[in-house]
Amino acid sequence: MNLLKSHKTFNGQTQFWSHESETTKTLMKFSTFIPENPMGAIIWLSGLTCNEENFITKAGVQRFLSDHQIMVICPDTSPRGLNLPGEHDSYDFGSGAGFYVNATTDGYRDHYKMEDYIVKDIVSILKNEFKMSKISIMGHSMGGHGALVLGLRHPHLFTSISAFSPIVHPSVCPWGEKAFTGYLGEDKNTWYKYDATELINRGFKHANKILIHQGTHDEFLTRELMTTDFIDACAASEQSEQVVFCDEYDHSYYFISTFIEDHILHHKKYLLKK
Repeated sequence: MNLLKSHKTFNGQTQFWSHESETTKTLMKFSTFIPENPMGAIIWLSGLTCNEENFITKAGVQRFLSDHQIMVICPDTSPRGLNLPGEHDSYDFGSGAGFYVNATTDGYRDHYKMEDYIVKDIVSILKNEFKMSKISIMGHSMGGHGALVLGLRHPHLFTSISAFSPIVHPSVCPWGEKAFTGYLGEDKNTWYKYDATELINRGFKHANKILIHQGTHDEFLTRELMTTDFIDACAASEQSEQVVFCDEYDHSYYFISTFIEDHILHHKKYLLKK
């Protein structure tokens, strides 16, 4: 791990790091905020076009993390420095759009192992380098999809789950169909493992309540995010959830910064539970 820069913030440190990943076979970057005497950690997964800097610079989260003694780590959203076919052609596939899956298609399967990167590399860094034993996960949009899916697939790793504006049913929305075809191939029967709604329908559960905030004026709500599909699946399977529809809020970091403390408190309740 190489520390690239560090800034004192609310009696803690906002820091930016790089490391060579054996999982992606590339140099990867992440950011952290480490308060005094952290008692637990949250992984934040960002959305399309984002990198390791967006959340840590825009969400205004450091004050709340400092108050509640919780660390955050924010990994990049895809491998970088590659020139795979089609990788840089659009904002919703390839660079900046890893979708937190382990790709199986030619070329991408060698580097785009973002599920493994989070659950192996990032979790290992938290445990071994930062000595964090209790870890939760949250994210936004594509990253909200990632938080839900990885939290449901690896409930033993993640104490709690939350999301802002998550893509909850990617198998049947344009963003998800494009990404899954490119990363996983044409066989839709293989897509369900990276679809939160389908995981719930197949019996995957998390022991703790899942928190979601969703803006009612989000331009992607009905076409891409499909929040009600997840609500219906949870009701049918008795997965505990709290979906908060926020009147007039959109898809932006203005929305996230307004409600971020609610998510920190949600995770604190479980991270600091004896």
